[in-house]
Amino acid sequence: MKNKAIILFSGGLDSTTTLYYAIKKGYKCFCLIFDYNQKHRKEILSARKIAEINKCEYKIIKFDLPWTKNFCSLIDKKLNIKQNGKINKNKIPNTYVPARNTIFLSFAISWADVIGADNIFIGANAVDFSGYPDCRPQYFKYIQKVAQTGTKNCLKNRLKIITPLINLKKSEIIKLGIKLGVPFEYTWSCYAGKEKPCNKCDSCILRKKAFEEVGIKDPLLSVSDMSSK
Repeated sequence: MKNKAIILFSGGLDSTTTLYYAIKKGYKCFCLIFDYNQKHRKEILSARKIAEINKCEYKIIKFDLPWTKNFCSLIDKKLNIKQNGKINKNKIPNTYVPARNTIFLSFAISWADVIGADNIFIGANAVDFSGYPDCRPQYFKYIQKVAQTGTKNCLKNRLKIITPLINLKKSEIIKLGIKLGVPFEYTWSCYAGKEKPCNKCDSCILRKKAFEEVGIKDPLLSVSDMSSK
């Protein structure tokens, strides 16, 4: 019987590569998808499609964060996503969702406890990222202690939170994804909430730069170009 793993899954470049990594490692994967009224809800469609392609059981968790009004541009439709073309890791951008990974991981830990999954995979990255505090290695070190201490399996101390991409550059993630057969054309990274990538938000900038470093055209852009004709 395959070991079970929960995958925190957004349908983006990183989480999809993480899913394919876990599948390659032989895990039976359960995808956890979140709908928190984010502007870029198109990522949910991408996540569902990719989960279904891989015949993974998935659940969509819907919740609201009403206190993020006037704070987070990914949720508050009146706030513009700051797009200055530069990534500043020392300054948290207004796309930061307060404690998002902690909220996501809480659901994942709960589901893992019920189905007996010993592993939770998350595609967090501490190299090419926008300065989010809950993407740092020390954060996952502490949250794993919480998971191992406060769950049914705490005495066995076996629940692990795995971050296979944490020390990879975005271009290295793409190279890994190519080896794993990731369908990048189905992934979604843009924060703007439009039908096509804006190519201006932090996520689009990082993605574009990474594909250029690898030396290939982003398959998603090719599909978008074709669909617009």
